[in-house]
Amino acid sequence: MKLLTIAVFTILFWTCVEGVKAQSTGKLKKVVIDAGHGGKDPGAHGKYSKEKDIVLAVALKLGNYIEKYLPEVDVVYTRKTDVFIPLNERAAIANKSDADLFISIHANYISNPKITGTETFALGLHRTDDNLEVAKKENSVIVLEDDYTTTYEDFDPSLAESYIIFELYQNIYLDQSLELARLVQEQFSKRVGRRNRGVKQAGFLVLRETAMPGVLVELGFLSNSNEEKYLSSNEGQALLASGIFRAFRAYKEQFDAKNNLDMPAEKMVAEEKSSEIVYRIQVASSKKKIKQGTSIYRKFDDVFEYQDGNMYKYAIGKASSFDEIRKINAEVKKKIKDCFVIAFEDGKRIPLSEARKKSKE
Repeated sequence: MKLLTIAVFTILFWTCVEGVKAQSTGKLKKVVIDAGHGGKDPGAHGKYSKEKDIVLAVALKLGNYIEKYLPEVDVVYTRKTDVFIPLNERAAIANKSDADLFISIHANYISNPKITGTETFALGLHRTDDNLEVAKKENSVIVLEDDYTTTYEDFDPSLAESYIIFELYQNIYLDQSLELARLVQEQFSKRVGRRNRGVKQAGFLVLRETAMPGVLVELGFLSNSNEEKYLSSNEGQALLASGIFRAFRAYKEQFDAKNNLDMPAEKMVAEEKSSEIVYRIQVASSKKKIKQGTSIYRKFDDVFEYQDGNMYKYAIGKASSFDEIRKINAEVKKKIKDCFVIAFEDGKRIPLSEARKKSKE
């Protein structure tokens, strides 16, 4: 093998560091969704399914959730069809779009068919042999690229020695990436009911090349028959996509709140005043708390729970004007016929007439 020299490591290290853009300020406005593999690269194989098909389905569902419930966010896809995209081109798409976040979606395979669960990775040096093997598998796609030894400076995905580069690479977005990974795993575990294999770090080329926070999500193991069935089902794909969506939404809320600390005081006051009255659509109520991942949570991805006396009540949607929420309500009625509009002021429910009077509608 042609080993990378320390001189080459140093050049690569400073090239990567100097090429990283400064963390954007303001609100999170753009996310890149990367469906792993594709085209001539099928990824992992189950008994009857291919990784490339499953992750594309989840990626498209995730993008649809973001476009529907967070329309202010631009969604960029590295692929929307069954095509082969080299790893460096996937990163280039993200970097050229000047995105704020990168989410790469994959499915796993292992020789032991009993192993199940989800795991989410941030870029870093693998701490265990298992993490190294996952990185090797996902990086092995580069051998399908033309002249990959030149493109990736003699990086050989099958050799542990090549991964020394990740000891020198300083990921300035590590904290943000780990936080997103934590949120994804939390959603998978608590809301979707999948086995949590944890947040991990490993040397993924596609994450190394992206100049923004990013994670690589492993949805489950195609080597396990039950998990393959779940991953191949429309319901399973929808629930996994909704889990990533909820994690993304929580991350965005944290991101926006943190960056809004630097906003001029007058602008913050104006935003607070404009958001005092919030309209939502009530879709359910229950004496017992509805378990996340069941019932109404299966129909909607933006469920808001609140208590009214000894009742648990559930609403969806969010708008600052009555006209806007009324349009949303018309669509929701197609699923829940007896839904209706409610209003909140500073987080407390108030009569609808009072809300409309205060907002002069």
